Amino acid sequence: MPSAITCADLSFSWPDGTPVLNGLTVAFGPGRTGLVGVNGAGKSTLLRVISGTLRPTSGSLTVTGSVGYLPQDLALAATAPVASLLGIDQKVRALRAIEGGSADPGLYDVVGEDWDIEERARGWLDRLGLAHIGLGDLAGRLSGGEVVMTALAALLLRRPDVLLLDEPTNNLDIGARRRLYAAVRDWPGVMLIVSHDRDLLALVDQVADLSGGSVRLYGGNLAAYEALLAAEQGAAARIVSAARADVRREQRDLVVSQVTQARRDRAGRRSAENMPPIIAGARKRRAQESAGRARELHAARLTAARERLSSAQEAVRGDAEIRVDLSGTAVPAGRTVLALGGLGDGSWRPHPGAAAADPAARPALAELVIRGPERLALTGPNGAGKTTLLQVITGDRPANGVAVRLPVPVGYLPQRLDVLDDSRSVAANVRRAAPAASVNEVRAGLARFLFRGARADQLAGSLSGGERFRAVLASLLLATPPPQLLLLDEPTNSLDMASARQLAQALACYQGALIVVSHDVPFLRSIGITRWLWLARTGRLAELPDGLPD
Repeated sequence: MPSAITCADLSFSWPDGTPVLNGLTVAFGPGRTGLVGVNGAGKSTLLRVISGTLRPTSGSLTVTGSVGYLPQDLALAATAPVASLLGIDQKVRALRAIEGGSADPGLYDVVGEDWDIEERARGWLDRLGLAHIGLGDLAGRLSGGEVVMTALAALLLRRPDVLLLDEPTNNLDIGARRRLYAAVRDWPGVMLIVSHDRDLLALVDQVADLSGGSVRLYGGNLAAYEALLAAEQGAAARIVSAARADVRREQRDLVVSQVTQARRDRAGRRSAENMPPIIAGARKRRAQESAGRARELHAARLTAARERLSSAQEAVRGDAEIRVDLSGTAVPAGRTVLALGGLGDGSWRPHPGAAAADPAARPALAELVIRGPERLALTGPNGAGKTTLLQVITGDRPANGVAVRLPVPVGYLPQRLDVLDDSRSVAANVRRAAPAASVNEVRAGLARFLFRGARADQLAGSLSGGERFRAVLASLLLATPPPQLLLLDEPTNSLDMASARQLAQALACYQGALIVVSHDVPFLRSIGITRWLWLARTGRLAELPDGLPD
């Protein structure tokens, strides 16, 4: 039988009763499927249920074939060797013993048919850009991107029938991403990918949209999905407009009916004064019954119109936009925002990397100067020290021989988004960053970041991933004094595509200077990067006048 994933009326709730998936019915066959949806929709939970990490609350799940799962957060023992991460350490030890002359039959059982396991493992490591890593190297020496690629090599080495990837490009440098794309293109089985990476989603055969606990399948890659979705949403918006017009018309008809009936009632009372009481009473009852039927008819039509409007509005997605005035962040074109001296040969890093051939080799910058509202992208391989350089700029990490001149207020968005006090509300966190602002000013600012009304009073610890990101962004951009240099470290990691668009919208309103550490090239291009910097593993910083190399 061909490999497949089949979910029938599948539901999952957390132990406290919070529902995540509700009556999900969908099937994924051979090919590449991109699973998309807003943060909190249940994408990662669905992968965990399919992988067997979580048990469904109800319904059925059938997976035909073996399963390989790459989770978003990899927990590895720092002292484990790479061979252990690849799942081949026992086979390697058995091979070593056999090569050493042992005739123990148990060793042959351990090896099985995998006499070439070391060569195949080495082949996958080399193919994924990990040629410099040995099977005996310890996991603790690997960078975040190297850990991800090593875990992927372990899956590809096993050759499972079904492969589940959860945000696989997080923490990967540009070269590693391209190698991952190649592996995805060549995959022959069932592949289900949760990702916000547009280049990766351009490779899928279909897109599965998880929304409201149900899944809809769209044939084609991300571009085809977005075109179909835009057409659907355009039609839904027109239906909403027509439904609103129906509600207004029914409301108007109801008012006209009530006014007309009131006039009839007054005329009836005047004419009843000259009638015998028994006749007047009968006419009054008939008029009341007729008026009651008319009211019921108009009320029913108004209720039906409102129900049609509600149903139409449910089909329109609430991808709200951030629009905020950040004129206080403006920087004059000639003003120096940052001057970094002493970068030179990269010796500022605590552990300078070894020299290596670099396709983006350029003369090293001894000094980095940013003037006016320049927008810089800081790229380079995993482990080069990009986060370290941002921390040097903020003063959080000292660096030998580096002189930092920072004459403007700076805001720093770290990868982990751990700058909020989880015990405080969103509004209280922003007030802490802007102590001089009034309560009304803080709430007005938060409303523009989509925290309206009671949402501003949510505890930071209860926020979803996308909400937390917006809260951190609000606390940075609404701070006093407003930041005129903004440092963003991998800002799109784990963001859904709607949240990434909201970030781009907020940055479009930002008028200061910007340094963004990211490997998300489509995002970088969408925010108007004006200078591209490359940080090599040696710690040497170079400018790329022609943008990123192909």
